[in-house]
Amino acid sequence: MTTPRATSTIAAMEEELTQLENRIEQLVTLYEGIKAENRDLRSRVAKLEADNRAQGEKLRLAGDKLEELLARLPVA
Repeated sequence: MTTPRATSTIAAMEEELTQLENRIEQLVTLYEGIKAENRDLRSRVAKLEADNRAQGEKLRLAGDKLEELLARLPVA
């Protein structure tokens, strides 16, 4: 037979377990959100790095054209 004190202890333990379950669910939800955000940020970084490389190439080509034009100018 269960004593009132044992019943109280069991109820307290069950309450604590319920609180822990809720906290774990919150942490899992947070983790999933951060994981998705991280994935999106990695994708953005990859796109921005590719854009940066493309802009660098355009800048290099423009510099080459400018040097060609300057080479054509008569020397004063």
